[in-house]
Amino acid sequence: MAGIRIAQPSDRTALAKMRASLWPEASYEDHLREVDASFGDVPTATLPSATLVSCAPDGTLTGFLEVDLRSHADGCDPVRPVGYVEGWFVDEPSRNQGIGGELMRAAEAWARSQGCVEMASDVLIDNSGSQIAHKALGFEVVDRCVHYRKNL
Repeated sequence: MAGIRIAQPSDRTALAKMRASLWPEASYEDHLREVDASFGDVPTATLPSATLVSCAPDGTLTGFLEVDLRSHADGCDPVRPVGYVEGWFVDEPSRNQGIGGELMRAAEAWARSQGCVEMASDVLIDNSGSQIAHKALGFEVVDRCVHYRKNL
């Protein structure tokens, strides 16, 4: 199985590459800037966050999970912060080996260490693979919605 740990500055290029695969609407360079900012001395958010990575025995990164705290999330108790999965990715050749589950369990442990009693996440409506993975790990659907925007 994979080793799971908190991301380090030496992971920056591999992490930016995986983020660009998950979120292709931004460039690799944009992701690299975001990764570098996350390792900086100035917090990039008001609530705590962590980036967890999975490593093959040779040290190669095989996946990541970005988790943070949110003051609220749909379907969760609004009285306390909730652990929130902001991004979850496993490289194609490393999928279906339990790495995603290991990353999620590490994120849950991190959230518990922050005082959370709930985890939340979201998935694009057409991402059936991620929906199946979330359900397999004990998540339940609490809402479905379509977001709109309009230029003014």
